[in-house]
Amino acid sequence: MKITRVGVDLAKKVFQVHGVDAAGHQVWKRQLKRSSWLSVLTETVEPGCKIGMEACGGAHHWARELKSRGFKVKLISPQFVKPYLKSLKNDVNDAEAICEAMTRHHMRFVAVKTVAQQDIQAIHRVREGLMNHRKAKANQIRGLVAEYGLVAPRQMAPLRRAIPCWLEDAENGLRQPFRVLLHGLWEDLQRMDERLKVLDKEILMLSESHPDAKRLKQLRGIGPLTATAMVAQFGDGRHFKRGRQASASVGITPRHAGTGGKNWLFGITKKGNPYLRSILIHGARSVVSKAKHKDDRLSRWVTELAKRKHPNVAAVALANKTVRIAWAMLRNGTDYDPELAMA
Repeated sequence: MKITRVGVDLAKKVFQVHGVDAAGHQVWKRQLKRSSWLSVLTETVEPGCKIGMEACGGAHHWARELKSRGFKVKLISPQFVKPYLKSLKNDVNDAEAICEAMTRHHMRFVAVKTVAQQDIQAIHRVREGLMNHRKAKANQIRGLVAEYGLVAPRQMAPLRRAIPCWLEDAENGLRQPFRVLLHGLWEDLQRMDERLKVLDKEILMLSESHPDAKRLKQLRGIGPLTATAMVAQFGDGRHFKRGRQASASVGITPRHAGTGGKNWLFGITKKGNPYLRSILIHGARSVVSKAKHKDDRLSRWVTELAKRKHPNVAAVALANKTVRIAWAMLRNGTDYDPELAMA
């Protein structure tokens, strides 16, 4: 029997494969080791066969390897595979569920990222992790000094200035053991600041050298950080049929529910990439705050919206519009046109 579709459950050391023929009957089921699974798959399955995998860690690497060998690769989000899982969750059932989910005509597949996209994504993930560690370190300092009667500032910059003052003040009641500990925490904070500066400089250089990121910076509220993050997320934009799908993947489209012919709209879905959604909305807030001093069509639109609704609603609406415009620019390879933006 010729194998036409294969579901692969990825793991660290052992991969489970489930192959079916054109009629959907199981003809191949094996557990393969990581070191040899690709060669066994190539020997067993003919090029042109559809290979399905969950979009998990390492999936994009294996997808590129399989595509280079002539296979058609489909990456599926784990949440869309779960409904097709039969009985208990294990490797065998997972591979079968992936194979079944591939057959759905309206299934949403994940675009395979290039190595360049993953390089940019890795920088942003490291930066996001450092930001979270720095925030945790600052909160730890605030909590420790509070036990000694010292009130720490909420903002990061005043906190950086306050720590040396606490260390030099001999009358604040801090004993030498804690001063040594606090000095070490301050050095940790400074090292994180320096590492973040290096990453920000690298992102700036990427935004100036990458043609798509350079083009996206023409949009208002889009700087080097957001432009490179959007390139890592969307690529050339051809995986989405329309701009609304791109904005829905970031989670900034309204959530809706309906029954009996009645529909209700709620807040945004908050699905997809929370990091990209966060920096998009922060950039939109900056545009909203400065729009009242400008007289172009986009500024007038967002200013009127902020008057009717809450400014946060206007910021999210602007972020939604920005993603749709960015998708069109990436897909068509065009520059920003203010008239088309408000058409």
